[in-house]
Amino acid sequence: MTLRHLTIFIKVFDLGSMTAAAQALFISQPTVSQAISELENYYGIKLFDRLAKHLFITDKGAQLLSYARHITDLVTEMEQAMKNPDQHGLIKVGASLTIANYLLPDLVSKFSQQYPLIKVQAITKNTKDIESLVMKNAIDFAIVEGSVHSPDIIENVFMEDKLILVCGKTHFLYNSKSISPLSLKDLSFIVREAGSGTRELFENMMAAHELTWQPAWECNGSDILKNAAIKGLGIGVISQRLVEEELKTGTLARINVKNIDLQRKFSVIYHKNKFLSGSMQAFITLCYKFV
Repeated sequence: MTLRHLTIFIKVFDLGSMTAAAQALFISQPTVSQAISELENYYGIKLFDRLAKHLFITDKGAQLLSYARHITDLVTEMEQAMKNPDQHGLIKVGASLTIANYLLPDLVSKFSQQYPLIKVQAITKNTKDIESLVMKNAIDFAIVEGSVHSPDIIENVFMEDKLILVCGKTHFLYNSKSISPLSLKDLSFIVREAGSGTRELFENMMAAHELTWQPAWECNGSDILKNAAIKGLGIGVISQRLVEEELKTGTLARINVKNIDLQRKFSVIYHKNKFLSGSMQAFITLCYKFV
């Protein structure tokens, strides 16, 4: 088993066929087939099920794929570090959207001041998509506000946060003092898109109280969500950190709901097989100092 075997295996999975992998790697299809067969024989496992001319990765294949991605990426990182000693590297940081709005710019700025020769590449998506990128080793680590679900991901909490319900001046709940959870039944809400940590926490809370609700607007970012709430289009569900100014000026009002607490945590996540370089560890340490 060689690095070349793993590279071919990864390409077959990513492109979905041996023919496409062969074309992408500029080798023959029989060479690709032989590499997959040699891997299967070496480990005594089956990597793919072949059904109706389509390849479906097996459970053991998926397990090997996780290791293969990290091994090949680590070798690439080693090559770059050894061949370019004057370049101190690149770290790829993922962040869910709330954190990208609130924390990430300051973190990257402070890190770049301390480590000016290290380039930081930031990728912003919802928590579900960020988790997928961590699993694929497309990013080195990430900072998220939502829950991750893969047992292969290590999750370390570094900060607490709170979701609140807000509305604009034209909403009938703007001047409300405190309402019961039942008062939320069948109201219209402005929420983040499916897959976001904010959305998941809100939906779990409503389900726990057996409350139905109406999505007035699904937003991919906090600015859109805030503006929609200010215009009175529904009740916004958002991190308290992101609307502090609007709450001070009165353009938004917090809706206090009895017996509902939407506390959550910000976490650093990374794959359990990920090698964290010194620069990656330095960035993660900054997260804990940000509190």
